[in-house]
Amino acid sequence: MKQETDYLKDISEIRSIMERSSRFISLSGLTGVFAGIYALIGAYVAYEIAYLDGKWLYRREIETGFTEVSWLLILDGVVVLALALATGIYFTARRAAKNNQKIWDKSSKMMITHLLIPLATGGCFSLILIYWGFPGMVAPITLIFYGLSLVNASKYVIGDIQYLGYLEIVLGLIASIFLGYGLLFWAIGFGLLHIFYGLVMYNKYERKKEKN
Repeated sequence: MKQETDYLKDISEIRSIMERSSRFISLSGLTGVFAGIYALIGAYVAYEIAYLDGKWLYRREIETGFTEVSWLLILDGVVVLALALATGIYFTARRAAKNNQKIWDKSSKMMITHLLIPLATGGCFSLILIYWGFPGMVAPITLIFYGLSLVNASKYVIGDIQYLGYLEIVLGLIASIFLGYGLLFWAIGFGLLHIFYGLVMYNKYERKKEKN
């Protein structure tokens, strides 16, 4: 009986090792924290760009095509994304080095592929919506597609990012009902939720190791 229990334990350990080896485990919780901070700053900049004396300039100006306001908002989003990616690469490379892991392997390639497909689709769809004069739908769409991308990539990452993905999807659906508050929902989804998730993941996976 004891020998059978030992066999089951060995099998369980082997399975755990195989699962971990097939996942990209070097993502840092600090990436989420900084990404959230960048998003909050970006949301504030977007507010300053799109509002004048409390009036929503963007909706009033646009019919079809891209205006100066829309280009500024797109630039704002691109800068936030670039900063988040650069920070993510830095912290991920640092954690991978500490864990003696490769930052670019099969699992990381699969993660990026499954992350980018819904993300790129949502980005292109958002640009189409802006072009045809539906800016109010951009915040819900970006939240929903971002959530789908996290859920889609979660099987290649240790860190429970699927739960963040579920929250982003739900928040995006709610935002699609309250279209006048899209920027607020965007700040909550990409800002506050990222900071909260990053702190939880940092305390769960990294803080104890750094102390040791």
